[in-house]
Amino acid sequence: MDTLFPLLSPSELVIAAMIAVIAGFVKGVVGFAMPLVFVSGLTTFMSAELALAGLILPTLITNVQQALRQGVHAAVQSTVAFKIFLGVGCVALLTTAQLVRIFPDQLMMAVIGVPVTFFAALQLAGYQIILPRRSTVVEVAAGAVAGGLGGISGIWGPPTVAYLTALNTPKQDQMRVQGVIYGLGAVALLVAHVASGVLRADTIAFSVAMVLPAFIGVRLGMRVMDRIDQVMFRRATLCVLLVAGLNLVRRAAFG
Repeated sequence: MDTLFPLLSPSELVIAAMIAVIAGFVKGVVGFAMPLVFVSGLTTFMSAELALAGLILPTLITNVQQALRQGVHAAVQSTVAFKIFLGVGCVALLTTAQLVRIFPDQLMMAVIGVPVTFFAALQLAGYQIILPRRSTVVEVAAGAVAGGLGGISGIWGPPTVAYLTALNTPKQDQMRVQGVIYGLGAVALLVAHVASGVLRADTIAFSVAMVLPAFIGVRLGMRVMDRIDQVMFRRATLCVLLVAGLNLVRRAAFG
């Protein structure tokens, strides 16, 4: 155990696996927020850098699972439809990933938590931002913000969800599009953090260990998602964003 996981005790590894199941379940229900739950939970007893390393492989595997749930053809269509968002986001992610090792943990949490909390609270209060049509300018901006946050923290869900929600994307389409976007982003994240040094010999075993618990959680969450309607799906999505955002703000303020 000590050889495989030199940075964690056995009890910490068990707790991390439980958090991975919960994070996967939330993702299975609403299509995102696994990195948010991962980072929020794991950083209560480990560094943000190690938490980021731990979520890289589970994020990649579960997003491939989500993207391909309706088949390869549907996933390819989603990729083509959101090619601008994906391209801009990938460039932003690869650029900002190199800042991880010099970016203070609490500042990282504040950068994610404050806008997440604001967006979710605004939406739950009944204020909805609806885009009547696709705009290249908005798509570029959303991709840049999502990719930038993803490179620094491994969390690019909130800007992506905000954009898809503003487009009034149907539930199943939104789940698949999120899987495609986050899956391709996860590949970029993997490459970026091999280069940044976050994913290395003493952290990759932890990331591998988190794959199975996260996968199980996603499978359970998908069963729940299939049984809820569009309105409940939207509210569940926003509630998850609000709780995760508030927790990150708390961690940023109090450590």
